[in-house]
Amino acid sequence: MKTSAIIAAIACTSASAFAPSSTVRQNTALNLKVGETAPDFALQDQNGKTFKRSANKKPLVVYFYPADSTPGCTVQAKAFQAEIQSIRKEFKADVVGISGQGAESKQKFASELGLDFSILADENDAVRKEFGVPKAAFGFLPGRVTYVLDKDGVCTSVYDNLADAASHIEKAKEALGEIQPAKKAGFTLNLPF
Repeated sequence: MKTSAIIAAIACTSASAFAPSSTVRQNTALNLKVGETAPDFALQDQNGKTFKRSANKKPLVVYFYPADSTPGCTVQAKAFQAEIQSIRKEFKADVVGISGQGAESKQKFASELGLDFSILADENDAVRKEFGVPKAAFGFLPGRVTYVLDKDGVCTSVYDNLADAASHIEKAKEALGEIQPAKKAGFTLNLPF
């Protein structure tokens, strides 16, 4: 009887070794999905200022790019720069770019291109990981993904395209147009007298 009790005790305690240890979601796809609130973050920009996502109270384009001063990333940054005033005026929104290089690299990149929107230093890729930005090119390169967030930080659009860097600006503007409040229609009261 002692032997069967010992065997039963061992079986019951070791059974947990075969059970799942946690419910952590492991997903290689984009983790931030449309309808979800974006993770909060605070990162330093090219001017040494800290940008905090939750302090932003307007729509926001958050674009992740592989690296400063590379050909595709330069094309993408120039495309956003060419439209930044339009984005701010028409959609009352702002843009931030994020990659893994430090603030010094950001300063040089922004200066070379004359950028007047924030590009943020995510040196340990913590924010990239929080957003769940996938790696590209068989896992060799950081991905190029653009998220559009509404004024409350809720994701309204996700666009993932490493190869066509310039296409991100049009996709972002389309998404901003969809969340922009409808323009107030003029109201006229035509009375017969």
